[in-house]
Amino acid sequence: MPIEVESPEEMGYSTIQYNLAESSVRDRTIGELGIDLSNVLMNYGHHRGLPQLQEAICEESKVLKAEHVLVTAGAAQALYLVATTLLNPEDHLIVVRPNYGTNLETPRGIRCGMSVIDLSFESGFQPDIDQIQKAIRSNTKLISITHPHNPTGVFVSQSTIDSLIQLGEKQGCYLLIDETYRHLNFKTPLLPYFAEKSNRVISVSSLSKAFGAPGIRIGWVISRDAKLQHDLLAAKEQMIISNSVVDEYIALQIFLQKEKLLKEVHSTLQTNYQIVEEWLKANEAVFEWFTPDAGAVVFPRIKKSIQIDFSRFNDRLYSHYHTVVGGGHWFEQNQHYMRIGFGYPTASELSIGLKNVINCIEDSVIH
Repeated sequence: MPIEVESPEEMGYSTIQYNLAESSVRDRTIGELGIDLSNVLMNYGHHRGLPQLQEAICEESKVLKAEHVLVTAGAAQALYLVATTLLNPEDHLIVVRPNYGTNLETPRGIRCGMSVIDLSFESGFQPDIDQIQKAIRSNTKLISITHPHNPTGVFVSQSTIDSLIQLGEKQGCYLLIDETYRHLNFKTPLLPYFAEKSNRVISVSSLSKAFGAPGIRIGWVISRDAKLQHDLLAAKEQMIISNSVVDEYIALQIFLQKEKLLKEVHSTLQTNYQIVEEWLKANEAVFEWFTPDAGAVVFPRIKKSIQIDFSRFNDRLYSHYHTVVGGGHWFEQNQHYMRIGFGYPTASELSIGLKNVINCIEDSVIH
Protein backbone atom coordinates (compact mmCIF):
# COMPACT_ATOMS: atom_id res chain seq x y z
CA MET A 1 0.00 0.00 0.00
CA PRO A 2 1.30 3.50 -0.77
CA ILE A 3 2.57 5.79 1.98
CA GLU A 4 0.89 9.20 2.14
CA VAL A 5 4.10 11.04 1.27
CA GLU A 6 2.21 14.17 0.20
CA SER A 7 0.20 14.51 3.39
CA PRO A 8 0.97 17.58 5.52
CA GLU A 9 1.93 15.21 8.35
CA GLU A 10 4.66 13.66 6.18
CA MET A 11 5.76 16.92 4.55
CA GLY A 12 5.87 18.72 7.88
CA TYR A 13 3.30 21.31 8.97
CA SER A 14 6.10 23.79 9.66
CA THR A 15 6.98 23.84 5.95
CA ILE A 16 3.44 24.85 4.91
CA GLN A 17 2.07 28.36 5.37
CA TYR A 18 -1.23 27.93 3.54
CA ASN A 19 -2.67 24.48 4.15
CA LEU A 20 -5.58 23.93 1.77
CA ALA A 21 -5.09 20.16 1.70
CA GLU A 22 -6.97 19.25 4.88
CA SER A 23 -10.56 18.03 4.75
CA SER A 24 -11.11 18.90 8.40
CA VAL A 25 -11.53 21.98 10.57
CA ARG A 26 -8.72 23.56 12.58
CA ASP A 27 -7.20 21.33 15.26
CA ARG A 28 -8.05 22.13 18.89
CA THR A 29 -6.04 21.88 22.11
CA ILE A 30 -7.23 19.99 25.17
CA GLY A 31 -7.00 23.29 27.05
CA GLU A 32 -9.46 24.96 24.67
CA LEU A 33 -11.97 22.28 25.52
CA GLY A 34 -11.44 22.68 29.28
CA ILE A 35 -10.85 18.96 29.81
CA ASP A 36 -9.27 17.70 33.04
CA LEU A 37 -7.56 14.31 32.64
CA SER A 38 -6.31 13.98 36.22
CA ASN A 39 -8.87 11.35 37.25
CA VAL A 40 -8.68 9.16 34.13
CA LEU A 41 -7.70 5.64 35.21
CA MET A 42 -5.21 4.21 32.72
CA ASN A 43 -6.64 0.70 32.59
CA TYR A 44 -7.71 -1.46 29.68
CA GLY A 45 -10.86 0.15 28.30
CA HIS A 46 -14.14 -1.44 27.30
CA HIS A 47 -13.44 -3.43 24.15
CA ARG A 48 -16.52 -2.08 22.37
CA GLY A 49 -15.83 1.42 23.58
CA LEU A 50 -16.69 3.49 26.63
CA PRO A 51 -20.44 2.82 27.16
CA GLN A 52 -21.28 6.50 27.70
CA LEU A 53 -19.44 7.31 24.46
CA GLN A 54 -21.33 4.63 22.54
CA GLU A 55 -24.58 6.15 23.82
CA ALA A 56 -23.48 9.68 22.92
CA ILE A 57 -22.63 8.64 19.37
CA CYS A 58 -26.16 7.39 18.70
CA GLU A 59 -28.11 9.66 21.05
CA GLU A 60 -29.81 11.50 18.15
CA SER A 61 -31.39 8.27 16.93
CA LYS A 62 -34.62 6.58 17.99
CA VAL A 63 -33.53 3.43 16.16
CA LEU A 64 -29.87 2.91 17.04
CA LYS A 65 -28.64 1.70 20.43
CA ALA A 66 -25.22 1.61 22.07
CA GLU A 67 -24.89 -2.07 21.14
CA HIS A 68 -24.91 -1.06 17.47
CA VAL A 69 -21.77 1.09 17.91
CA LEU A 70 -18.18 -0.13 17.91
CA VAL A 71 -15.68 2.59 18.83
CA THR A 72 -12.46 2.40 16.81
CA ALA A 73 -9.11 4.13 16.43
CA GLY A 74 -10.41 6.66 13.94
CA ALA A 75 -12.61 6.08 10.91
CA ALA A 76 -9.52 4.68 9.16
CA GLN A 77 -9.46 1.68 11.49
CA ALA A 78 -13.22 1.27 11.16
CA LEU A 79 -12.89 1.04 7.38
CA TYR A 80 -9.94 -1.33 7.67
CA LEU A 81 -11.90 -3.58 10.04
CA VAL A 82 -14.91 -3.67 7.72
CA ALA A 83 -12.79 -4.62 4.68
CA THR A 84 -10.68 -7.25 6.44
CA THR A 85 -13.68 -8.77 8.22
CA LEU A 86 -15.96 -9.05 5.20
CA LEU A 87 -13.58 -9.65 2.30
CA ASN A 88 -11.37 -12.55 1.26
CA PRO A 89 -9.52 -13.19 -2.01
CA GLU A 90 -12.49 -15.15 -3.35
CA ASP A 91 -14.93 -12.29 -2.64
CA HIS A 92 -15.93 -9.27 -4.70
CA LEU A 93 -16.81 -5.68 -3.87
CA ILE A 94 -17.96 -2.61 -5.74
CA VAL A 95 -16.30 0.73 -5.00
CA VAL A 96 -17.70 4.02 -6.22
CA ARG A 97 -14.75 6.30 -7.10
CA PRO A 98 -13.54 8.96 -6.21
CA ASN A 99 -13.44 7.51 -2.72
CA TYR A 100 -11.26 7.63 0.37
CA GLY A 101 -8.00 5.78 -0.26
CA THR A 102 -8.52 3.09 2.40
CA ASN A 103 -11.70 1.96 0.68
CA LEU A 104 -9.63 1.13 -2.40
CA GLU A 105 -6.20 0.19 -1.08
CA THR A 106 -7.22 -2.22 1.69
CA PRO A 107 -9.34 -4.39 -0.66
CA ARG A 108 -6.44 -4.36 -3.13
CA GLY A 109 -4.17 -5.58 -0.34
CA ILE A 110 -6.62 -8.40 0.35
CA ARG A 111 -6.57 -9.20 -3.39
CA CYS A 112 -10.31 -9.68 -3.61
CA GLY A 113 -12.16 -8.98 -6.83
CA MET A 114 -13.09 -5.33 -7.21
CA SER A 115 -15.27 -3.44 -9.66
CA VAL A 116 -14.68 0.32 -9.68
CA ILE A 117 -17.62 2.50 -10.71
CA ASP A 118 -16.29 5.90 -11.70
CA LEU A 119 -18.35 8.99 -11.01
CA SER A 120 -18.20 11.71 -13.63
CA PHE A 121 -18.17 15.46 -13.50
CA GLU A 122 -20.89 15.45 -16.15
CA SER A 123 -23.24 13.42 -13.92
CA GLY A 124 -22.67 15.73 -10.96
CA PHE A 125 -20.73 12.94 -9.23
CA GLN A 126 -23.93 10.94 -8.74
CA PRO A 127 -23.64 7.12 -8.79
CA ASP A 128 -25.27 5.28 -11.69
CA ILE A 129 -27.49 2.56 -10.21
CA ASP A 130 -27.63 0.67 -13.49
CA GLN A 131 -23.82 0.49 -13.62
CA ILE A 132 -23.66 -0.76 -10.05
CA GLN A 133 -26.38 -3.32 -10.63
CA LYS A 134 -24.58 -4.66 -13.70
CA ALA A 135 -21.38 -5.01 -11.66
CA ILE A 136 -23.06 -7.24 -9.05
CA ARG A 137 -21.77 -10.82 -8.93
CA SER A 138 -22.87 -13.85 -6.96
CA ASN A 139 -19.90 -13.33 -4.61
CA THR A 140 -20.34 -9.56 -4.12
CA LYS A 141 -20.02 -8.88 -0.39
CA LEU A 142 -19.78 -5.10 -0.23
CA ILE A 143 -20.71 -1.87 -2.02
CA SER A 144 -18.70 1.17 -0.90
CA ILE A 145 -19.65 4.86 -1.18
CA THR A 146 -19.01 8.10 0.73
CA HIS A 147 -21.71 10.58 1.84
CA PRO A 148 -21.22 13.51 1.90
CA HIS A 149 -18.98 12.60 -0.96
CA ASN A 150 -15.21 12.76 -0.56
CA PRO A 151 -13.74 14.82 -2.24
CA THR A 152 -16.61 16.92 -3.68
CA GLY A 153 -18.88 17.42 -0.66
CA VAL A 154 -21.85 16.50 -2.87
CA PHE A 155 -24.79 14.56 -1.38
CA VAL A 156 -25.78 11.29 -3.00
CA SER A 157 -29.49 11.63 -3.78
CA GLN A 158 -31.91 9.99 -1.35
CA SER A 159 -33.46 7.95 -4.15
CA THR A 160 -30.01 6.58 -5.05
CA ILE A 161 -29.30 5.67 -1.42
CA ASP A 162 -32.65 3.88 -1.20
CA SER A 163 -31.95 2.00 -4.42
CA LEU A 164 -28.51 0.94 -3.16
CA ILE A 165 -30.01 -0.33 0.09
CA GLN A 166 -32.62 -2.33 -1.82
CA LEU A 167 -29.88 -3.72 -4.05
CA GLY A 168 -27.82 -4.76 -1.03
CA GLU A 169 -30.79 -6.42 0.65
CA LYS A 170 -31.69 -8.29 -2.53
CA GLN A 171 -28.10 -9.42 -3.11
CA GLY A 172 -27.42 -10.14 0.55
CA CYS A 173 -24.37 -7.87 0.57
CA TYR A 174 -23.51 -4.89 2.75
CA LEU A 175 -23.61 -1.22 1.80
CA LEU A 176 -20.73 0.68 3.41
CA ILE A 177 -21.43 4.40 3.69
CA ASP A 178 -18.42 6.39 4.82
CA GLU A 179 -20.11 9.30 6.65
CA THR A 180 -16.94 10.92 7.95
CA TYR A 181 -18.13 14.42 6.92
CA ARG A 182 -21.67 14.07 8.33
CA HIS A 183 -21.26 16.67 11.11
CA LEU A 184 -19.92 19.25 8.64
CA ASN A 185 -23.45 20.02 7.46
CA PHE A 186 -23.14 23.80 7.46
CA LYS A 187 -26.02 24.22 4.98
CA THR A 188 -28.56 21.55 5.87
CA PRO A 189 -30.00 19.75 8.91
CA LEU A 190 -28.00 16.77 10.15
CA LEU A 191 -29.13 13.55 8.49
CA PRO A 192 -29.65 10.37 10.53
CA TYR A 193 -27.03 7.66 10.18
CA PHE A 194 -27.90 5.53 7.18
CA ALA A 195 -27.41 2.41 9.33
CA GLU A 196 -30.86 3.20 10.72
CA LYS A 197 -32.40 2.16 7.43
CA SER A 198 -31.28 -1.47 7.22
CA ASN A 199 -29.12 -4.06 8.95
CA ARG A 200 -27.29 -4.37 5.60
CA VAL A 201 -26.00 -0.79 5.93
CA ILE A 202 -22.72 0.01 7.69
CA SER A 203 -22.13 3.63 8.74
CA VAL A 204 -18.64 4.88 9.58
CA SER A 205 -17.70 8.26 11.03
CA SER A 206 -15.30 9.96 13.44
CA LEU A 207 -14.40 13.02 15.50
CA SER A 208 -11.49 13.90 13.23
CA LYS A 209 -13.07 16.14 10.61
CA ALA A 210 -15.74 18.25 12.33
CA PHE A 211 -14.40 18.53 15.87
CA GLY A 212 -10.74 19.37 15.32
CA ALA A 213 -9.61 16.25 17.17
CA PRO A 214 -7.90 13.88 14.71
CA GLY A 215 -5.07 13.36 17.20
CA ILE A 216 -7.19 11.38 19.65
CA ARG A 217 -7.96 8.79 16.95
CA ILE A 218 -11.62 8.15 17.72
CA GLY A 219 -14.02 6.85 15.12
CA TRP A 220 -16.84 4.35 15.03
CA VAL A 221 -18.63 1.81 12.91
CA ILE A 222 -22.39 1.44 13.27
CA SER A 223 -24.30 -1.67 12.23
CA ARG A 224 -27.53 -3.26 13.42
CA ASP A 225 -26.26 -6.68 12.32
CA ALA A 226 -25.31 -8.52 15.55
CA LYS A 227 -23.17 -11.12 13.76
CA LEU A 228 -21.20 -8.43 11.94
CA GLN A 229 -20.69 -6.47 15.18
CA HIS A 230 -19.37 -9.64 16.82
CA ASP A 231 -16.90 -10.21 13.98
CA LEU A 232 -15.76 -6.59 13.90
CA LEU A 233 -15.13 -6.67 17.65
CA ALA A 234 -13.12 -9.89 17.27
CA ALA A 235 -10.99 -8.22 14.59
CA LYS A 236 -10.50 -5.09 16.71
CA GLU A 237 -9.40 -7.17 19.69
CA GLN A 238 -6.69 -8.78 17.57
CA MET A 239 -5.36 -5.35 16.60
CA ILE A 240 -5.54 -3.15 19.71
CA ILE A 241 -7.79 -4.92 22.28
CA SER A 242 -9.36 -1.61 23.28
CA ASN A 243 -9.03 2.07 22.51
CA SER A 244 -6.98 4.47 24.61
CA VAL A 245 -9.05 5.34 27.70
CA VAL A 246 -7.62 8.87 27.50
CA ASP A 247 -8.81 9.25 23.91
CA GLU A 248 -12.27 7.92 24.73
CA TYR A 249 -12.63 10.21 27.76
CA ILE A 250 -11.71 13.25 25.66
CA ALA A 251 -14.14 12.10 22.98
CA LEU A 252 -16.96 11.88 25.51
CA GLN A 253 -16.23 15.42 26.73
CA ILE A 254 -16.35 16.64 23.13
CA PHE A 255 -19.77 15.05 22.67
CA LEU A 256 -20.98 16.78 25.83
CA GLN A 257 -20.04 20.10 24.15
CA LYS A 258 -21.17 19.04 20.69
CA GLU A 259 -23.84 21.66 20.00
CA LYS A 260 -21.59 24.56 21.02
CA LEU A 261 -18.61 23.25 19.07
CA LEU A 262 -20.59 22.56 15.90
CA LYS A 263 -22.21 25.99 15.98
CA GLU A 264 -18.72 27.53 15.89
CA VAL A 265 -17.56 25.12 13.19
CA HIS A 266 -20.55 25.74 10.93
CA SER A 267 -20.13 29.50 11.25
CA THR A 268 -16.49 29.21 10.16
CA LEU A 269 -17.41 26.96 7.24
CA GLN A 270 -20.09 29.39 6.04
CA THR A 271 -17.62 32.29 6.14
CA ASN A 272 -14.80 30.38 4.49
CA TYR A 273 -16.92 28.78 1.81
CA GLN A 274 -18.13 32.23 0.77
CA ILE A 275 -14.46 33.16 0.21
CA VAL A 276 -13.95 30.02 -1.90
CA GLU A 277 -17.13 30.55 -3.90
CA GLU A 278 -16.27 34.17 -4.69
CA TRP A 279 -12.77 33.07 -5.76
CA LEU A 280 -14.15 30.33 -8.02
CA LYS A 281 -16.64 32.70 -9.62
CA ALA A 282 -13.92 35.28 -10.17
CA ASN A 283 -11.90 32.57 -11.92
CA GLU A 284 -14.65 30.76 -13.79
CA ALA A 285 -12.59 31.08 -16.99
CA VAL A 286 -10.14 28.68 -15.31
CA PHE A 287 -12.30 26.38 -13.17
CA GLU A 288 -15.54 24.42 -13.25
CA TRP A 289 -16.96 22.88 -10.07
CA PHE A 290 -19.98 21.64 -8.15
CA THR A 291 -21.10 23.43 -5.01
CA PRO A 292 -20.64 21.15 -1.97
CA ASP A 293 -23.77 20.26 0.00
CA ALA A 294 -21.72 19.66 3.16
CA GLY A 295 -18.19 18.99 4.28
CA ALA A 296 -15.15 21.27 4.27
CA VAL A 297 -13.91 20.62 0.74
CA VAL A 298 -14.61 21.52 -2.86
CA PHE A 299 -13.21 19.67 -5.89
CA PRO A 300 -12.79 22.12 -8.79
CA ARG A 301 -11.49 21.08 -12.18
CA ILE A 302 -9.17 23.21 -14.30
CA LYS A 303 -10.79 23.47 -17.70
CA LYS A 304 -9.25 21.07 -20.17
CA SER A 305 -8.74 23.85 -22.68
CA ILE A 306 -6.04 25.26 -20.39
CA GLN A 307 -2.72 23.49 -20.86
CA ILE A 308 -0.81 23.19 -17.60
CA ASP A 309 2.65 21.85 -16.79
CA PHE A 310 1.42 19.97 -13.73
CA SER A 311 4.87 18.86 -12.66
CA ARG A 312 5.86 22.53 -12.43
CA PHE A 313 2.57 23.48 -10.77
CA ASN A 314 2.77 20.83 -8.05
CA ASP A 315 6.40 21.56 -7.24
CA ARG A 316 6.13 25.36 -7.38
CA LEU A 317 2.92 25.62 -5.34
CA TYR A 318 4.70 24.03 -2.39
CA SER A 319 8.29 25.20 -2.82
CA HIS A 320 7.65 28.79 -3.92
CA TYR A 321 4.19 29.62 -2.57
CA HIS A 322 4.35 27.39 0.55
CA THR A 323 0.81 26.26 -0.24
CA VAL A 324 -0.65 22.77 -0.58
CA VAL A 325 -3.90 21.39 -2.00
CA GLY A 326 -5.10 17.82 -2.43
CA GLY A 327 -4.05 16.73 -5.91
CA GLY A 328 -6.51 14.90 -8.13
CA HIS A 329 -4.20 11.88 -8.08
CA TRP A 330 -4.96 11.46 -4.37
CA PHE A 331 -8.34 10.20 -5.55
CA GLU A 332 -7.13 8.43 -8.70
CA GLN A 333 -8.42 11.33 -10.81
CA ASN A 334 -6.52 13.28 -13.43
CA GLN A 335 -4.37 16.26 -12.53
CA HIS A 336 -6.92 18.83 -13.69
CA TYR A 337 -8.74 18.23 -10.38
CA MET A 338 -7.72 19.51 -6.97
CA ARG A 339 -9.36 19.21 -3.58
CA ILE A 340 -9.41 22.49 -1.70
CA GLY A 341 -10.10 22.36 2.01
CA PHE A 342 -11.71 25.48 3.45
CA GLY A 343 -12.32 24.39 7.04
CA TYR A 344 -8.75 24.17 8.31
CA PRO A 345 -7.17 27.53 7.31
CA THR A 346 -8.13 30.85 8.81
CA ALA A 347 -10.03 33.20 6.51
CA SER A 348 -6.81 35.14 5.89
CA GLU A 349 -4.76 32.01 5.18
CA LEU A 350 -7.48 30.75 2.86
CA SER A 351 -7.63 33.98 0.87
CA ILE A 352 -3.86 34.10 0.42
CA GLY A 353 -3.65 30.38 -0.36
CA LEU A 354 -6.32 30.67 -3.05
CA LYS A 355 -4.51 33.63 -4.57
CA ASN A 356 -1.34 31.52 -4.59
CA VAL A 357 -3.15 28.70 -6.40
CA ILE A 358 -4.30 30.93 -9.25
CA ASN A 359 -0.89 32.63 -9.48
CA CYS A 360 0.81 29.25 -9.64
CA ILE A 361 -1.57 28.10 -12.37
CA GLU A 362 -0.66 31.21 -14.36
CA ASP A 363 3.05 30.43 -13.76
CA SER A 364 2.51 26.90 -15.10
CA VAL A 365 0.48 27.53 -18.25
CA ILE A 366 2.04 26.03 -21.36
CA HIS A 367 1.99 28.74 -24.04
